[in-house]
Amino acid sequence: MSYLVGVTALWAFSFSLIGVYLAGQVDSYFAVLMRVALAALVFLPFLRPRLLSGKQRLTLMAIGAVQLGVMYIFFYQSFLLLSVPEVLLFTIFTPIYIAMLDDLMFGRFTPFYLLTALLAVIGAAVIRYDGIDSGFWAGFLVVQGANLCFALGQVGYRRLDAELPATLPWHNVFGWFFLGAMVVALPAFLLLGSAAALPTSGWQWAVLVWLGLAASGGGYFLWNRGATRVDAGTLAIMNNALIPAGLLVNLLIWNREADLARLALGALIIAFSLWLNHWWREHRGYQTA
Repeated sequence: MSYLVGVTALWAFSFSLIGVYLAGQVDSYFAVLMRVALAALVFLPFLRPRLLSGKQRLTLMAIGAVQLGVMYIFFYQSFLLLSVPEVLLFTIFTPIYIAMLDDLMFGRFTPFYLLTALLAVIGAAVIRYDGIDSGFWAGFLVVQGANLCFALGQVGYRRLDAELPATLPWHNVFGWFFLGAMVVALPAFLLLGSAAALPTSGWQWAVLVWLGLAASGGGYFLWNRGATRVDAGTLAIMNNALIPAGLLVNLLIWNREADLARLALGALIIAFSLWLNHWWREHRGYQTA
């Protein structure tokens, strides 16, 4: 749980940095490529190919390609179809996908996880809902594509981790995750990116380096490791904890406007869903014992 909380704080700052220094100024495909390439450079020196079989390496690369590469392509395309509030609103459905996919991959059905995930969605909607424009269905579907990719990557990583030895040094194999993302990010930039919108200031380059080394490199490693140490309900809920955290950072540092009452109410609903999920797990464990 501590990994997920720490990465939530890290990504909350990253969200504001992207909005202030990169969005609308630097080509999005180049930004994704830089983040993935720098993150890969963090882990490549530690890579030990013999620790995984060929099939396992390909599986981890596929997880990185989906969770990071394809997800970002969907995510950045959604801004061409929707307003920023609409994009942020439609990202709140990720917890439901995680709850459903985790049950599917592990061969079980846990309706209570869907309940707590739905509470997290409601909490995020309280914070973010500002109405929607007409003709938004194409954008809605694109955002759901991003949500599904991010959810599938997290659950796929949990499934792969369950099949590998508990003593596996993950820092020696995680480079395959970013190499898989590179397989998507590099062709996407070459085909869809614009060399005319590269960074022009030192601040923009600094933000890209920070996002690549810390937010992507350290962030995705710790988030996925944290995903294996909690139950599916907690993981689902934590996917929406970034919304109040990101808004709070944006408000405190950049003095952006926010409805404090809605922010507080939504955050309380998300916190309640986490508590309810924890209570249910403890109660179920007591009954089983």
